[in-house]
Amino acid sequence: MKKKVIIIGAVGGGATTASQIRKVDSEIEIILLEKTSYLSYGACGMPYYLGDVIKDRESLFAATPETLHTKKRIDVRMHHEALQINRENKSVTVRDHDRNRDYEETYDYLVVATGASPFIPDIPCLHQIPAFHLRTVEDMDRIKQFIQTEKPGTCTIIGGGFIGVEMAENFTHLGMKVNVVERSEHVISTIDEETALTLQDHISENGVTLYTNDGLKEVLPECTLKLDSGETLQSDFILLSVGVKPNNNLPKEAGLSLGDSGGVLCNEFMQTDDPSIYAVGDVVESIDYIDGTPKQVPLAWPAHRQAYIVAKHLSGNPIPFKGMLGTAIAKVFDLSIASTGLNEKELHDKGYCYQTAVHKGKSHAGYYPGAHDVYVRVHFCPDTGKIFGGNVVGGEGVDKQIDTLATAIYGGLTITDLQEIETCYAPPFSSPKGLLNMIGYKGAGLMNKK
Repeated sequence: MKKKVIIIGAVGGGATTASQIRKVDSEIEIILLEKTSYLSYGACGMPYYLGDVIKDRESLFAATPETLHTKKRIDVRMHHEALQINRENKSVTVRDHDRNRDYEETYDYLVVATGASPFIPDIPCLHQIPAFHLRTVEDMDRIKQFIQTEKPGTCTIIGGGFIGVEMAENFTHLGMKVNVVERSEHVISTIDEETALTLQDHISENGVTLYTNDGLKEVLPECTLKLDSGETLQSDFILLSVGVKPNNNLPKEAGLSLGDSGGVLCNEFMQTDDPSIYAVGDVVESIDYIDGTPKQVPLAWPAHRQAYIVAKHLSGNPIPFKGMLGTAIAKVFDLSIASTGLNEKELHDKGYCYQTAVHKGKSHAGYYPGAHDVYVRVHFCPDTGKIFGGNVVGGEGVDKQIDTLATAIYGGLTITDLQEIETCYAPPFSSPKGLLNMIGYKGAGLMNKK
């Protein structure tokens, strides 16, 4: 008898899971439930649509219900919300919002891909100012409509993570005066302070006012913001960008185990406590590739990889998910900043013995026009040379450096092995010794002598 899989959630993780399952199984029945009006969209492109860098809104959408149905025989049900997982009889209670009716849908396998929602801090009198967050297409459209209608001149972004600094750039390009308020000591807390300070200087040079070690205490009348430090700001609206929390209500109510972050606990094949139920994407508490500890980082790569892991497991050809480094990058004005693996604070807090190799060089040969400064930091074990992680900031080629470093970590290369990576060289692209080659040579001098 033909098997059936139900997937709850049709954005990155869910839609990709459906497609991957169809690739490995031409017969299985696939039902994809999505409670909103949108599926399979490029959430990472939304800041650039708001900043008018991306002009065509429709270009953010990778697929439609019709194309998934026609090309891949996936039964896509929009405006269908999963209300309850009934594990005993292996069914899902579904609400069809278009017809205003509830029904039961049985499954052989279930995939939870419900994603995450913005964390909304408890700020007194928040209602006194237009306040937005950016997570869904609906969020994006609300912000776009507000900008076009109200034509705001000032914005304050609460939270200086990747989304926060990307939005600072895009709102500045629209002509706004932008403030960024960040509770941590520096923006993008997943990178090292030294790397972040370079970025912060660049952000300030582009007219953005930064408030670090500070937070929004309350909203006063007439769109006045009072910070924890006592400083007050005038702002036409605020963007809340202080993190996300997993949408875990369904799995929690079904009795599935959650981790400390609230994400669903899964084994190496993305199975939950219930072997017929899988979970992928931002709703999952993943594991760190370096040391196997819990890691909750809402990124596109792990969601897509986990989708493939689920499909392979269902096909009877299982491969394990080995964890994630949390490799990430952002463009901020004329600089790019990227990180992978464990940062210095994490290493310190976990009690690691580590050394840090640092190199500042040019993105390509200095005598060839257009070379940009690039700053690289890589952390490693001084006894074994095992690479723990690193971060890069610069004006060109940052993605190349961080991708190579992530590949080296996955490949088990040591800090001194970086010397031996044979990188391509021509003056417009690099130097005879690449930046990570130089990190390898410098790292060798920091190794403990036996």
